[in-house]
Amino acid sequence: MEIYHGLKEVPADGVGTVVTLGNFDGVHRGHQTVLTAVAALAHERGLRSVAMTFDPHPRTVHRPLEPTFLITTTEQKAALIARTGIDALLVQSYDLEFAAQSAEEFVRRYFVEGLRAQVVVVGEDVRFGRDNEGSLETLRRLGEKYGFDTVTIDEVGRGGRYSSSRIREQIIAGDLAEAADQLGRFHFVSGTVVHGDARGRDLGFPTANLSQDAAGLVPADGVYAGRAIFDGEPESYPAAISVGTNPTFDGSVRRVEAYVLDKEFGEFDVYDRHMTLEFVSRIRGQVTFTGMDELIVQMHEDIADVREVLHT
Repeated sequence: MEIYHGLKEVPADGVGTVVTLGNFDGVHRGHQTVLTAVAALAHERGLRSVAMTFDPHPRTVHRPLEPTFLITTTEQKAALIARTGIDALLVQSYDLEFAAQSAEEFVRRYFVEGLRAQVVVVGEDVRFGRDNEGSLETLRRLGEKYGFDTVTIDEVGRGGRYSSSRIREQIIAGDLAEAADQLGRFHFVSGTVVHGDARGRDLGFPTANLSQDAAGLVPADGVYAGRAIFDGEPESYPAAISVGTNPTFDGSVRRVEAYVLDKEFGEFDVYDRHMTLEFVSRIRGQVTFTGMDELIVQMHEDIADVREVLHT
């Protein structure tokens, strides 16, 4: 999949497109339904399929004082969109000037002149342009004016419409099994493995610690069953993943670390390598223990629970 950072990078080769747009945070099942349909329609008509998204997320621009928790970074989102068969992703810089365009200005500049859209695929609740003035009816009218078809796709999910907002809430609450059902995959966080305080090694459970700038929404504090994936390794590894501040040791920094089951610490060098952690299910919440012995007993119980969840 090609990635265009702005219209200036769109090839001037005259190829028409099938276009869809959205924030696509998490690239959940609903997004996947739309994106795969766009790719299939483009293939059928001999056109290029293009998804248009925004960076930063519009909410961070319009509500700068409110915290914005995103399931995926732009880079993670692009990798997930590539799996759907989309030919190209247009990552449009989003700011107040961009947001001030009228609905027609946006359609003419981006869909018609920039992307040479022959078909635009959207959901029925699509909104675009200044103050969200553009609707599905607006798009259909502009399509008739500028010569492109407007296609709507139903992305209703089980128990209601798939929603990035609801999935964020599930992840933040630690309900990773439900989030996985909505996402169509396990939620993941990725980053570089850094040195920790080696306390896990001393306890007999050496862990790989993710750097503080790890990418992806970190779930609620607690212990999770999951899998660890290291760049360059052909397989993933079952793991017990801990999220929290280590309150037993008066910790204050929130950490994400993984104990890889059945691997001795020296078996492979993981420091400074890129690691992705997939969260399968929450085992328990964060607990403060009265001493080391109690903690070690609980860690053994956690490992047993992780094995049961992962069937390993």
